[in-house]
Amino acid sequence: MGWGDLHISSRLLRLPLLFLCRSMERLPVEVCLKILSLLDHQNLATAQLVCRKWKILASDDTLWSNLFTQRWGVDHATFFAPEGSKLWKDVYAVQDRGDRVGLGLKIIREGDDYYLVHQGEIQRHLGSRRPKTGEIIHSPATVGEEEFSNMVEPSSGILDKILFFIGDLESASVHAKRSRVL
Repeated sequence: MGWGDLHISSRLLRLPLLFLCRSMERLPVEVCLKILSLLDHQNLATAQLVCRKWKILASDDTLWSNLFTQRWGVDHATFFAPEGSKLWKDVYAVQDRGDRVGLGLKIIREGDDYYLVHQGEIQRHLGSRRPKTGEIIHSPATVGEEEFSNMVEPSSGILDKILFFIGDLESASVHAKRSRVL
């Protein structure tokens, strides 16, 4: 059986991740890397979250270089090859983000966080919809309905709402443009 014939059975997927992590620890590094090379970029990024060994293995520069070359070709890989201490994983993330949101100056939302992005590179974290640690979230249930309706938000709250509105509008317009193309 060749590496191309390797299929992950549904039984294997039900095994606890800890068991899988311990099982892979017994395998030679080369075999683990070969297994990880069968994953796409999303699953490879997720594999880094399983345990320390998988984080190290799934961060292998050669894996990310190969993924980059498979997706964008040798010419792009040569042109965008990382310089200095930059990793292929980072180059891949920038190129992927550029493909998804475009190369212009954009405000994007990833999860609950908003970023200013230019040419696929995150320039600045703009804010988050998640409450800050220790921040009290008032609702009619916690302070009473009348008091809640009379509460005034801090001035930065309106700025956050404007920012989130622009980010949501940008995300919706990108989605609408993609829908028209399809």
